Amino acid sequence: MTVFQAIVLGVLQGLAEFLPISSSAHLALAPWAFGWQDPGLAFDVALHLGTLVTVLWYFRKEWGALILSSITILKQRRVSTPDEWRVVFLIIGTIPAAIAGLLLEETAETAFRAPALMATTLMVMGVILWSADRFLPQARPLESMTWRDAMFIGIAQACALIPGFSRSGTTITGARLLRLDRTSAAVFSFLLSMPVTAAAAILKVPDAVREGITPPLVVGVISAAISSWLAISVLLKYVSKHSFGVFAVYRLALGVAIFVLLAQRA
Repeated sequence: MTVFQAIVLGVLQGLAEFLPISSSAHLALAPWAFGWQDPGLAFDVALHLGTLVTVLWYFRKEWGALILSSITILKQRRVSTPDEWRVVFLIIGTIPAAIAGLLLEETAETAFRAPALMATTLMVMGVILWSADRFLPQARPLESMTWRDAMFIGIAQACALIPGFSRSGTTITGARLLRLDRTSAAVFSFLLSMPVTAAAAILKVPDAVREGITPPLVVGVISAAISSWLAISVLLKYVSKHSFGVFAVYRLALGVAIFVLLAQRA
């Protein structure tokens, strides 16, 4: 892998991780489309280190409050404040994805990375995202979330193990199906990314490190961190005034482009 390829993949990871357009699909499709060697899932997960650092720093105040709330829960053995409940909701929302990841890890590295499957999931999820955001009201703030809501969004996140569905796409769509407002949907999606990303990094980054800490790997991680900061900033400002429709259109267009490229290569 060249440094240029690592920068491209890092930027794709950073932008697509938090925009509802599927980072895993972009990372798998870019080498296939450009004729590059597939760096593999270990490299893809290593790029998540950049996005993990970004989400921890961007929401540092929120994480600080959540850590203090976690300590309070352990001491008092009860849950009462909104921050304490948010800790519980993040745990509940993480469980389905953790189980799915353990059960389907090998399949995620092989069969799930087929271009035709990713094109299909990109388009299907685009339609669902547009429909949920277009027809359902923004009736609920983040503070109104319940444990059932967290479980529903967690199950939606588990579907993102299949590239193309998108972790942020499924969680934001799940939140909008529950009628959470757009900003609340995005914020909870971003916070929920941390536990799953951290777990994946713990499991897979050692594999990438064993292959060597090369300049492309370092540059890729830095590119992912910088571009993910941009993605979070832009998305939170954008959805405060606009719908998620533009991302649904992008997903449909990308899915069509993949099928056209498949037909040309057949």
